[in-house]
Amino acid sequence: MQEKKADMAANDTNSSNKNPKKANLLDHHSIKHLLDESVSEIVTGRGYAEDVRMSNFRLLMGSIIIIIALLAQFYPKKFPENRDFLILILYTKEKNAILFTHPPEGSFNSTGLVVSSKLPRFSDFYTLSIASVDPKSKAAKEPVEFTKSVTQWFTKDGILVEGLLWKDVEGLINDYAREPKKNK
Repeated sequence: MQEKKADMAANDTNSSNKNPKKANLLDHHSIKHLLDESVSEIVTGRGYAEDVRMSNFRLLMGSIIIIIALLAQFYPKKFPENRDFLILILYTKEKNAILFTHPPEGSFNSTGLVVSSKLPRFSDFYTLSIASVDPKSKAAKEPVEFTKSVTQWFTKDGILVEGLLWKDVEGLINDYAREPKKNK
């Protein structure tokens, strides 16, 4: 199996002029970052344009939080008295989302996708899920997900075998795009 992955990795690098993607296999953050980046490339390559509004909103909220932190730091009262000033709770629908998209060009679907991923600490199981941006919409479809071991996509040297990941992500996108079966 390892030889097959090495052959596919060699074919992936020979077929494209870019450097192979490599991750430190001992660092799960490095693995998750590389997989998330690759999944985003695959989804946007399928015609889904990235919706950057949530990213812009996160930047704005981060700036506001920094300003509040600076004000709290130099606020004339000490901690127990300025507690009410420090309380700010933010809820976003982002959670584990790595990509928000618009619907593809020429599509009759009125909602984009939310692509989410999870790679728990001390685990090698990567969960990827695709759902509708607006789950209450009539055009929304049932969310789909898969969970696989990251060892299926990496060689022993830490090189990502993009062909295998591409096939799995394409299959998940196709599962999401498939028409639901109607009960009679």
